Amino acid sequence: MWAFALLKSNFDYHAGSYAQSCSSAVRVAIAAGLTHKPALKRVQDMVEIALFQPDIPQNCGAILRLAACLGVTTHIIGPTGFDLSDRALRRAGLDYLDRAALLNHTSWAGFEVWRGESRERRLVLATTKADLSYSAFAFAAGDLLLFGRESAGVPDDVHETADARVLIPIVDGLRSLNVATAAAMILGEALRQTAGFPSAGRRAKVLL
Repeated sequence: MWAFALLKSNFDYHAGSYAQSCSSAVRVAIAAGLTHKPALKRVQDMVEIALFQPDIPQNCGAILRLAACLGVTTHIIGPTGFDLSDRALRRAGLDYLDRAALLNHTSWAGFEVWRGESRERRLVLATTKADLSYSAFAFAAGDLLLFGRESAGVPDDVHETADARVLIPIVDGLRSLNVATAAAMILGEALRQTAGFPSAGRRAKVLL
């Protein structure tokens, strides 16, 4: 049995309700069997991940595991191509999903409402259409790292909404990296630049 911490964000919520829900540590279990309430502390100026309409549960689970280990909140922008209780998602995320801090936005419009109420935090899109390498980009605390659908990326209007666009340079003739791999690389660089990695006392154990 499993569950992960979920702070639910909807397009029609009232102004300020999100801040209230965060301050009171509201959690909604999306599956039965929650045996503990994991500590969920969101810091306004932490780098966070946003997944636009993900359609492969294994990749989403891997990213949620990554984010849980590094203390980073993940935003899922719906609709998704799978149910959040999908077995493949659980297999990829293992018990780390119990510690994943997740904000579930029912739509892109709902996410943009939330972002507007959160000081319009800078949106940094990972895309093969960018000209600037992620390693040459100056990340800032509070950045939202946006990753598109595995099958189609993001639509033009979302692409144009992004405040910045970065890519991971790869060899000619190949299309792209797996989205979970790309998220790990870009998040790692963003945390390095912003001193956002967990403290030495909370170092994650590396599985060999």
